[in-house]
Amino acid sequence: MAWLLGGCCLFVNAQELLPYSYYQSQQLNRTLYSPQTRFHTALKPFQGYPSGVLTALDSAQRSGSPRSTWVGRKLWKEHLLEVNKEDYSFYLDYLPDLQVGRDASNELNTFLNTRGVQIGGRIGTKFRFYSSLFENNARFNAYTTRYIAETKIIPGMVNDKQMHTGQFQDVKDWAYATAILNYTPNKYVSFTLGHDKNFIGDGYRSMILSDVAAAYPYLKAQGHLGNVQYTAMWAQFQDLKAPMLSFEHGFRKKWGVFHFLDWNVSDRLSLGFFDAVIWQDADSAGNRGFDVSYLNPIIFLRTIEGMNYSPDNALLGLTGKYKFASNMSAYGQLVIDEFRFSDITAGKGSWANKLAYQVGVRGFDAFKVANLNFLLEYNTARPFMYSQRFTTLNYGHYNQALAHPLGANFREFVTLWNYEYKRWFFQLQWNRAMYGMDDSENRGGDIWRSYNDRSREEGYRIGDGLKTHDTFAEAKVGFVINPVYHLRVEVGGLIRNVKNDLSHEKTTHFTIGLRSSFRNLYSDF
Repeated sequence: MAWLLGGCCLFVNAQELLPYSYYQSQQLNRTLYSPQTRFHTALKPFQGYPSGVLTALDSAQRSGSPRSTWVGRKLWKEHLLEVNKEDYSFYLDYLPDLQVGRDASNELNTFLNTRGVQIGGRIGTKFRFYSSLFENNARFNAYTTRYIAETKIIPGMVNDKQMHTGQFQDVKDWAYATAILNYTPNKYVSFTLGHDKNFIGDGYRSMILSDVAAAYPYLKAQGHLGNVQYTAMWAQFQDLKAPMLSFEHGFRKKWGVFHFLDWNVSDRLSLGFFDAVIWQDADSAGNRGFDVSYLNPIIFLRTIEGMNYSPDNALLGLTGKYKFASNMSAYGQLVIDEFRFSDITAGKGSWANKLAYQVGVRGFDAFKVANLNFLLEYNTARPFMYSQRFTTLNYGHYNQALAHPLGANFREFVTLWNYEYKRWFFQLQWNRAMYGMDDSENRGGDIWRSYNDRSREEGYRIGDGLKTHDTFAEAKVGFVINPVYHLRVEVGGLIRNVKNDLSHEKTTHFTIGLRSSFRNLYSDF
């Protein structure tokens, strides 16, 4: 039996349970994106790995100077508690995330005080489970605090409890939990019931489905046959923008169904086909609920949505990946929300041409330097992409986008570089974005505004409105104390510069802390 990776991995018949993080996936680039493998890399979290991938990585992580004492092993290379038996296994970790910092541009001291715990394991060879819980207090930098005031949520998390007053009124307080239960009866099918996030794509961002928003409940069925991986997922989302029907109903709900077929055409080429429908749980009279028309896992959603004369929101998407060198891969995405071919050829900027796409290149061992990973990526979305008539139909959850954090009406370039040497890691990131904010009218960038709230039918271009330029740069360096749950000492700094004709916002923020887990916490929005 292989040991656990990152507190989340369990090697059972070459099947792994692994909540997703970009940093963690970078560690596996050499194997996952090698022309000698055909692993399905687009859908995350991963449900399985080729035999030996994580065994080798885990062995490397637990190697080093021997730790013979119990305290030494627990601190440097083991879970706090772990039991491995033939018919079951279990682990538990305490996950601190303690950080202090200084927003120098706004003369503000910041901190993050997170107390977390994770548990995971398996029962037999078919059932696996994972759960995490985090209690959090924080004072963020100025732009994040302003974002929370506008959206009423912690980025990527949930709503602030707003318990603090007086001199502590800028301190945020929230709890956050995830859970995954997986059943894999054989090598062909797998079922997952979870309250977590999902990600589709090979890039840092996803224009199809990303992990930017809060966790949500979902049921996922996945099948493997030859070089084809097929996934059907049903999920429930929450809409904090729409008025509550009543206190008993809580936040307004909406449903989503997603299908994704990933085909490894060859050792180098992969193609993916995506469709999705979002529908509201209840109308103004409280009717509708879950639509059984979308239960069939292999149905063509756009066709059914049309046959039902449905008011729902349907999306179509394509993904692609090509390993054009031994250590480099090109990838891309195309997403269609509305599409009128005649309007595109006319070139008049119709509001209904709701398209988004991504192109990128990623690789490992750059410039023949072992463990130097890189990514260069371009993302764009036309005005009104992902928006709908009502927020209960748009492509969003818990006041954040289900795809790109900038919503729509933007262009963005991102590059990330990661390097590891023994237990040291270094990361550099640079983003440059241009987007159009609303001025006297709806310019199509805010996906929470109705697309019916527009002044004309044509003439929409990316960047229309209050044209804003956003530059973001961040550097991190750290030393990993315990790699199985990524316990590390980390020092970081970011510079953010956002400018338009009405304002110019600068942020310089430095942090140092003792951190753990593989959570994706985005600050580049």
